[in-house]
Amino acid sequence: MKLAVFTTGGTIDKIYFDQKSNYEVGDAVVGPLLQSMAVGFDFAVEELMKIDSLDMTDAQRSHIVERVSASPLQHVLITHGTDGMIETARALSGVEGKTIVLTGALQPAAFAHNDAVFNIGGSVAAVQCLPPGCYIVMNGQVFTPDNVVKNLEANRFQTLN
Repeated sequence: MKLAVFTTGGTIDKIYFDQKSNYEVGDAVVGPLLQSMAVGFDFAVEELMKIDSLDMTDAQRSHIVERVSASPLQHVLITHGTDGMIETARALSGVEGKTIVLTGALQPAAFAHNDAVFNIGGSVAAVQCLPPGCYIVMNGQVFTPDNVVKNLEANRFQTLN
């Protein structure tokens, strides 16, 4: 398997600046993480954007759909901000013949205690096992874009039903 990895920014890639007391989207963590884990498959990382998903536009979502559709690879992993992830997954649901998994993090990967590595690992396993379609992998679960919600109060993704 060769995995296409597209990055868009989001909390997973955020870094903290003490002097500014805020976060900014930094370099994508997924490529170096997969390299450091000595994964047993080839992958290619393409940075599409570096934004918070709250700032993502429909034009940017269309760009993601175009790049994923144009990829010759069947297995696709997208790192994405969690606030706009469901909307982007819905936009990607029309892409045929590919297994697409979106994931992100609720805490920046740069933090000692984060969910980034866990979510990426789950996503890599899921993208290899799931049939073609679009999925979200967060909090140890696989969701379809039409049956998921981000529960802000519980700080996790969960099924609608």
